[in-house]
Amino acid sequence: MKTVLFALLFTFGAVGLWAAVASSPAQAQSAGATTAGSQSATFAIENMTCALCPVTVRKAMESVSGVKSVSVDFEHKTATVLFDPAVTDRAAIAAASTNAGYPAAATGS
Repeated sequence: MKTVLFALLFTFGAVGLWAAVASSPAQAQSAGATTAGSQSATFAIENMTCALCPVTVRKAMESVSGVKSVSVDFEHKTATVLFDPAVTDRAAIAAASTNAGYPAAATGS
C-alpha cells in the first residue's frame, strides 16, 4: 500500500513539476504583456473613515475600463492604480472614486 501511494505521489509530483517548468516561459511572456503599456498612478482619497471605504473605492476604480489593478491604503488614504493609458486616464479613474463618494486627486506627475 505504501509503495502504491509513494508511486502515485511521485508520478503526480513529477507531472506537476514538469507542467510548472514547461509553462514558465509562457507565463513570463504573459506577465510581460500585462505590464507593457501600463501606467501607474497614486491618488489621494478623501472621506475614508471606516474599513469598508477602501473596498468601495477599489470597486469604483476597478469598474473603469482599462484599469488593471487597484491597491488602496486606508492608513495613508491613498490608492495606487495600474492602468492602460491607451484606454483610460487619471481623470476618469479619479472621477469614478469621486462619484462613489470618495473624492480622489492624482498625486505626483
